[in-house]
Amino acid sequence: MDLSGSARNPLAGAREVGPVPESERVELTLLLRRDPSVASLPSPPSRSLAALSGRSYLARETFREQRGARADDLDRVRAFAQRHQLDELSLSLGGRTIRLGGSAGELARIFEVRLRRWRVGTVEYRGRSGPLRLPPDLREVVTGVFGLDDRPQARPHFVRHRTPTPTDVSYTAPEIGAAYTFPSGSDGTGETIGLIELGGGFSPTDLANYFSGLGVPSPSIATVSVDGATNAPTGNPDGPDGEVELDLEIAGSVAPGAQLVVYFAPNTDQGFVDAVTTAVHDATNRPSLVSVSWGSPESEWTGQAMSAISGAAEDAGAMGVTVLAAAGDQGASDGLPGGQLAVDFPASSPYVLGCGGTRLLLSPTRSEVVWNEEAIGEGATGGGVSSIFPRPSYQNNISVPSTAEGFAGRGVPDVAGDADPTSGYRVWVDGSSVVLGGTSAVAPLWAGLLARINQALAKPVGFVNPLLYQPGALETFNDIISGNNDGYSAGPGWDPCTGWGTPNGSRLLAALGSPSGSEP
Repeated sequence: MDLSGSARNPLAGAREVGPVPESERVELTLLLRRDPSVASLPSPPSRSLAALSGRSYLARETFREQRGARADDLDRVRAFAQRHQLDELSLSLGGRTIRLGGSAGELARIFEVRLRRWRVGTVEYRGRSGPLRLPPDLREVVTGVFGLDDRPQARPHFVRHRTPTPTDVSYTAPEIGAAYTFPSGSDGTGETIGLIELGGGFSPTDLANYFSGLGVPSPSIATVSVDGATNAPTGNPDGPDGEVELDLEIAGSVAPGAQLVVYFAPNTDQGFVDAVTTAVHDATNRPSLVSVSWGSPESEWTGQAMSAISGAAEDAGAMGVTVLAAAGDQGASDGLPGGQLAVDFPASSPYVLGCGGTRLLLSPTRSEVVWNEEAIGEGATGGGVSSIFPRPSYQNNISVPSTAEGFAGRGVPDVAGDADPTSGYRVWVDGSSVVLGGTSAVAPLWAGLLARINQALAKPVGFVNPLLYQPGALETFNDIISGNNDGYSAGPGWDPCTGWGTPNGSRLLAALGSPSGSEP
């Protein structure tokens, strides 16, 4: 039986360079089904922004016991692994994942695939074509198999400013926070922000220089290794180090009281799935927010991977965890050729807060428009309509266009923030001060804002999307009505460039904290 959503094709332009040795060690992640005997996750109340006060969340331990992997399903998988001499490497009961190791030859026979080495440009990867087939013992139990194919899955969504002009400006993250009226009297103390990173690393010296230069206390930072990846700076500020240090410096400077936890994982679909699952179900560090600044067009993902990550974000909401993701830096096409419109995943998941970008000028008068610097080769905000995820009920009362095929999909993004490299962020990367932009900056910025709001409310906002689409929500945003992303134009209210707009943090806090049932 074919595993639904598992089919893959070689990367565009890739050529086959040889076989995968049968003895090569391969480590897989199997995603197990949700317990069919347990009711679906409850939808949080969303009468108004103030409905937050009526929410209750499951502790991670309770979630694991009530909604984790079924014991009999685990028994079936373990018995299967023993028969095929596969090693059990790790287990996440809450995340419903089990990692197994074995030889490439044995795993290829089990899942009926042909593994080959492929090369495109300088990238070589182990790949497969077509769907996976589940053996009878795993049918109905396993819903995802990751790790046979280790191609690069995602790209970081930051852009380095390289073409300065007299009209350019740059800001520190706290200056952006002040411009967006982040609420006073809070710094994120008691909150934990998880950051997903799929490569590169950070230097403690860089972070010390950055925070001391701002006069901001250095935040507490922990790292978690996922699938063997570690903090590994490359020394190249144009590589993944730029992403890692941008995320840490923005989140850490706007919410310096928050604990930051970096989940380092390989840049594969398996690594992405395992990183998000690990962060959401981390009962040691317990992040209340998970920020993702990596992604790629929906068409570059398998259905099983999108389902796994979106499902983990759905689980997060039940535990009061907010998952945020950058909406992409290549406009309404998300970098696909031929001008076709596409959105970036995981921002397109209905359980993720999608973060788009603007250009913010604070003087001589304040102005803010959609980020679009494609004319100088420095990107534009992602945004548009999902071709995979149906329009969620919380978007029923806004005008979301259909796709070219007529599909009524989820509109992206939900919110926005400054992301234009010509009004970018001054950060410290690989020993030097640089100006970076991109929607990568917006996800950790919003994570820092929500950490401060969580602290002020003494309650996590959790799955915040439904609240932001209630009456009165627009009053908590700076509505962006000018500009486009080469596919859609901004306008009053929600639009597929900047969502609702950029935040007025104090108003948002007041609205979320007002008495339940009252209008903000």
